[in-house]
Amino acid sequence: MGITIVQKSDLSRPKAQSRTALVLAGGAISGGSFKLGGLAALDRFFVNQSVCDFDIFMGISAGAFLAAPIAAGISPDELVAAVFGTEGRLSRFSPLDFYFPNFGEFVTRPAAFVRDLAIAGPRASLKLLQMVPRTLPTLRTRAGAFIARPSSDTAERLVEPLVAELTKLSERRRRGYLPSGLFDNRRLERYIRTNLERNGLPNSFRQLKLMRGKSLYIGATNLNTAQGVVFGHDEDNSVTISEAVQASTAIPGFFKPARVGPPGREQDYLDAAVRKTANISTAVRHGADLIVCYNPFRPFVNYRHRLISDNRSSLGDLGVAVIINQAFRTLLHSRLRLGIEKLRLDESFRGDVVLIEPTETDSRFFAMNPINFWHRAEAADHGFDSARRSLTRHGTALREILGAYGIEVDPGAIGEHLRDDSSNAKSAADAAHDDDQPRLRVVS
Repeated sequence: MGITIVQKSDLSRPKAQSRTALVLAGGAISGGSFKLGGLAALDRFFVNQSVCDFDIFMGISAGAFLAAPIAAGISPDELVAAVFGTEGRLSRFSPLDFYFPNFGEFVTRPAAFVRDLAIAGPRASLKLLQMVPRTLPTLRTRAGAFIARPSSDTAERLVEPLVAELTKLSERRRRGYLPSGLFDNRRLERYIRTNLERNGLPNSFRQLKLMRGKSLYIGATNLNTAQGVVFGHDEDNSVTISEAVQASTAIPGFFKPARVGPPGREQDYLDAAVRKTANISTAVRHGADLIVCYNPFRPFVNYRHRLISDNRSSLGDLGVAVIINQAFRTLLHSRLRLGIEKLRLDESFRGDVVLIEPTETDSRFFAMNPINFWHRAEAADHGFDSARRSLTRHGTALREILGAYGIEVDPGAIGEHLRDDSSNAKSAADAAHDDDQPRLRVVS
């Protein structure tokens, strides 16, 4: 677990009126589960409060799925039970809650294609027949040029009139026949909504603020404007908390865009990570002095090619899936680091930031498929163990900065395992391999 601290406040001065924020980045299934295990360790690390007691909560994508119940007072351990399939305060989180097929579009869009083809076929044939007299002189001239001097250039000029006319026909009938996503994430919205209801908790940003005094913010990306949107009690509050989670988690291509909003004014939204990695700036804008940010995705650094198996020397030898995984992690991580650096240089911000991430050599977590539902338990266990070792190792530095905000910590209270069943925890040898050389970087 890598921890970066940006310290800009005077820790010796009292901070009685300070505000604290928990910012949770995305991560899909494996990243969300890894982060959840780490949050459980952090929750036990705190002595006189829990992670539910921050003043501000900001969630992006999978982080929104976790931030919503945590801001409502549901502990990470209760979320862990649901993710592991145990019925408790929360209902069991099942594969169909994540992999619910986009049945509607897989039926209606191919049907629309067949219908339009049946209607457009005769019309297109008639249009082509009408087009022949108009293009015949040009075609005759170009056909002669092609016969006299066959080449790619003369062939292209020969078919150009036909292609131009066919393009005009297709543009008049422009319609999307492919589904907008493989799956439908409305089940994620339903999961959040029903579990808030069963616990007597509000599904409204404003009511949550009134009930618990907590500010919850959830980010999303408006598909049609390509602009970032922040939902919250004093931001855009046109949707419910569960609808905001649905909007924030709509992974492009994997989930169809989330269409939510007041009747008649619905908007299509994509995953918030399209625009932001964590959106720390929202917490700053709303007055946060201490920001604890958890980002589960960072690129893997293949030091001296020593962590690649089967005698392969580079990540490129492991195939396209690994390359794409590394590319997206690099994109998300570099954006976050840029935001942290801007905050460090911002003279108007005089607070402190604690950024929690996996180590750059965590090969075990890097190998987990982000959208593999059946990696969730392993990812949560691994996230807890990584956080436990890191929080313990750097307890002195964290005690100083968190203590300035009245948060007491005790590394010994974390425990050894996320769950009582120790058979689910990693061996000490695996832990040493996966968390090679954890780093604490203090930036003042």
